[in-house]
Amino acid sequence: MKTAQYIINDIGPFDIGSKIGEVQTSFNQLTYSHIPVTKDGRYAGCISETDAHCFEGNKEISEYSYALEPFYVRDSANWLDILEAFALHNSNIMPVLGPDNRYMGYYELADIMSLFNNTPFLNEAGGIIVIEKGMREYSFSEICQIVESNDAKILGVFISKIENGIMQATLKIGHTGMNAIVQTFRRYNYEVVSNHDEDKFLDDLRNRSNYLDKYLNI
Repeated sequence: MKTAQYIINDIGPFDIGSKIGEVQTSFNQLTYSHIPVTKDGRYAGCISETDAHCFEGNKEISEYSYALEPFYVRDSANWLDILEAFALHNSNIMPVLGPDNRYMGYYELADIMSLFNNTPFLNEAGGIIVIEKGMREYSFSEICQIVESNDAKILGVFISKIENGIMQATLKIGHTGMNAIVQTFRRYNYEVVSNHDEDKFLDDLRNRSNYLDKYLNI
């Protein structure tokens, strides 16, 4: 996916010699979390809205240069790297640098998210399965084998959570009858976190539980 067409230049960066008051005024008119700052024509970092409103308006940005956040992406970065950078820096604007650290403009988070929205993972018909297993026990090759052995195709898979040594993976599968896939994951000792209408295993558990309740209430 080409991302260069999404580089925006409608709001220029502030020079490091600009007054903080000017930055505060811009933030009052914008919805951005950060604004880029340059020094001698080179990118120096981003000033956050939170910091800008804490600083004295009559002082220059240079007096608070320690607060500039030096995050950016290269103009050659792919959309997944760009999306990762947004997440890592909790920003909705991402400066783009070209050769020799030349400032080229910035990406907006909404534009990069639209690229993700246009991937088969989101816009193709299919089902979602969320599975869990120990970090040292799972493998992507095994996950793919389980799905494909049930005559299904994977539209996408990613690690959606890691916590206490447990990996959680989210799969998008181009297949609607997923009961066989779910049961196969269980046979390979994967915990199936997501709920599925076709899950006969859970239906059996519910039926047995209802039967037990009735028996205990006799």
